[in-house]
Amino acid sequence: MNRRTFLVTATSSGAALAIGGCNESNHQAIDYSKHPRKSNKLKHININRNKKVIIKLATSWPAHFPIMGSGVEKFAQRVKDISGGSLEIKIYPKNVLIPALAVFDACSSGQIDAFHSGPYYWKGKNSSFSLYSGIPFGFTAEEINSWMTFGNGLKLWREQYKKYNLHPFLGGNTNIQMGGWFRKPINSLADMHGLKMRIPGLGGEVFSKIGVNPVLLPAGEIYTSLERGVIDATEWVGPALDIKMGFYKIAPYYYSGWHEPGSILELTFNKHSFSKLAFEHQSIIEVCSSEMNANMTSEFHHNNIYALQKLKDLGVTLSNFPEDVNSAGKKALIEVVDELSSKNRDFAEVYADIRDYLDLSKSWSNISLKNFLNER
Repeated sequence: MNRRTFLVTATSSGAALAIGGCNESNHQAIDYSKHPRKSNKLKHININRNKKVIIKLATSWPAHFPIMGSGVEKFAQRVKDISGGSLEIKIYPKNVLIPALAVFDACSSGQIDAFHSGPYYWKGKNSSFSLYSGIPFGFTAEEINSWMTFGNGLKLWREQYKKYNLHPFLGGNTNIQMGGWFRKPINSLADMHGLKMRIPGLGGEVFSKIGVNPVLLPAGEIYTSLERGVIDATEWVGPALDIKMGFYKIAPYYYSGWHEPGSILELTFNKHSFSKLAFEHQSIIEVCSSEMNANMTSEFHHNNIYALQKLKDLGVTLSNFPEDVNSAGKKALIEVVDELSSKNRDFAEVYADIRDYLDLSKSWSNISLKNFLNER
């Protein structure tokens, strides 16, 4: 064989081997455990091998509920798309599989794999949980997302949820919320005394200190309770969702608020179920939850600015709480924090971390955002 013939033959054979190596029917899997250098690079990768996984996720919202419910639906679709259909999240709206306010326990016990709700609903289990939703006169949406993601928020949250076999992710943010809908105008602090108001979390604790009787109700029961006089007032979220709930028809006095300036929603998984997922599926969930959190925050802002104009056209009376209500609220917050900190070490630890981070953030926002907004 001459040199030219040898090169042609060798090249053709090499090409055939390369093509054969790409053909799945001829491919033999490499056992990387026998190749230490390569196994070190791939030790954290757990290829799914096209095995379809279905996750059962229950929410505290009605089916197709705007922004919060639709946000979870978009999240589920993104997970399915990015995973190539190998990971599917089956959504069960409130009361379809699990009652709205029972999703925490159902997920903790493994009855479902995940849920979407709000951390302050579970303050009865641990008062510190309400802090992860936000605090009155506290974090804005941007600030609480920063504390959660780059501060100690997510770390503390996961440490405490771990005791309940749960693993939380940021699941959205309502952005700043309004103070609520009232049947009668609030002209002074005295008008708050004795009112029955639907309001959860630390906001409810603070309102209780200033004379309000806080009531915890799921979304589907609020309008009927307000209409029948079971409650005298309700907070919900903001113009975009409130107008759809129809509160303006029976409680036309709408107040700006300070009880939830940036309220976190949660996408929480059963810790055991999540740990069994393939590494790439865990990563897809993490990325898609981050996308949902960012999108939901912006969507609330976008929809609120248009819904507010519609409420004005409907003749809704927009007001701020009287100054004596605001002052009483600030004093009440200090009392609530002191009481809960003395009773619960978890609460004291989380609040101390929030306080330190918030003080730093206020120093920055006071010379930047506050001045800009005043000038604008």
